[in-house]
Amino acid sequence: MYRLVENFIEKNHMIQPEDTVLAGVSGGGDSMAMLDILRRFREKKDFTLQAVHIHHQIREGEADRDCVFVEEMCRKWGIPCRIYTYPVPALSRKWKVGLEEAGRMVRRDAFAQEKKRLGISDGNMKIALAHNKNDLAETMLHNLARGTGIRGLSAMRPVDGTIIRPVLCWEKKEIVHYLKEEKIPSILDSSNLSDEYTRNRIRHHILPLMEQEINEKTVAHMAAASGFLGEADEYFRKEGHKLLELCKMTEDRIFLGDSFSEKEVLFQKYAGMEAMEMLSGKCKDFTAFHVKMLLSLFSMDTGKRISLPYGLSAVRAYGGIVLKKISEEKADREIKELPIPGEVFCSYGEFNTKIFPYDKQKIEEKKYTKWLDYDKIKNKLYIRTRQPGDYLIINREGSRKKLTRVMIDDKIPGEERDLLPLIADGEEILWIAGGRINERYKITSATKRVLELNYKGGIVNE
Repeated sequence: MYRLVENFIEKNHMIQPEDTVLAGVSGGGDSMAMLDILRRFREKKDFTLQAVHIHHQIREGEADRDCVFVEEMCRKWGIPCRIYTYPVPALSRKWKVGLEEAGRMVRRDAFAQEKKRLGISDGNMKIALAHNKNDLAETMLHNLARGTGIRGLSAMRPVDGTIIRPVLCWEKKEIVHYLKEEKIPSILDSSNLSDEYTRNRIRHHILPLMEQEINEKTVAHMAAASGFLGEADEYFRKEGHKLLELCKMTEDRIFLGDSFSEKEVLFQKYAGMEAMEMLSGKCKDFTAFHVKMLLSLFSMDTGKRISLPYGLSAVRAYGGIVLKKISEEKADREIKELPIPGEVFCSYGEFNTKIFPYDKQKIEEKKYTKWLDYDKIKNKLYIRTRQPGDYLIINREGSRKKLTRVMIDDKIPGEERDLLPLIADGEEILWIAGGRINERYKITSATKRVLELNYKGGIVNE
């Protein structure tokens, strides 16, 4: 079994002798199998191996146990180990993201800190993650259900920049067999048993059903399909990049000339996505919808523009489209009634709303999708930018805070404060789009009906 993984590592050129490999080790079966593989492979390639363990402060007792276990196993195997501790629940609340996302954020920070501590150059650092074929299949199904393209269906690759996945060639059952065969101990994370998380529900119910009722090789076939899609995505990325290189670019703007729109539509889409990611410095929250809106400007009159996430704006100009940071834009003062339920396309973007019964579902925690207690809303709601006198309720006691103060506390740049769309009832703000919501309208155990708000970018007149 080891030979299969060794060949996989070699085939994908994952590790070179001059590399330092930072292995993310939780103590679970997947990461322990991966660590053992890397330990054995180190004898052949003679690279530097370092284990990194994250203490999330989530599971009382278990987290301490995991930490001790990883340290002891690394000491036994002669592998240096570094422990990083983060108060993930507190950070989740502070950053206004879910526990899973907060966990991913601290893991990135831990690896960055370890790189700095060890003085590793960019070209010689590898981050090893213990994803397997089952993880890949779960990710494909999750992304497919949420809405995705080729990129989302091939998101988990053997090598992705500095990230390597040495055991991505194995299914979960093969890892279990390897652990048993090699007598490698591991520990169980109890959170993996809960159906609270979407990924766990896919793991426990959907994939097993597909294997039982459709094809026992479902996971293997999905992994193979993801590989093919990854190759296609890589080709389209390269072509999109070539197209973008023909455009005029500065640090804060990109000009997509009319000749851009004459190229293959698929290449335009990839180039458009890269352009938005390049200017914003972000790879999240940009979707096919935003790309479609960007390209739609080619068929519109001069002066039309769109608002996009992360402070971007695109304007239909003479001879093409100017994509730039929104800080250069003037605030638009339109006031638009928010239809409930329904959708509206206005100067600030597209807003969608729906109402549904609350049955103790997991609360939506996406940046541009929020849930409010609908029964607490007594008046019509409006979409607008900030005005004098605006305020939010900031705690359960009903304390008010001026909107300006809230924006300062939340570190919203000054140039963006007049541009952010708000959901308002008079002077009371229910939601800063992309930011916090009013405490008065948060979901509680007494909530009967939920109002879901979803925000996307939109077209405006200049």
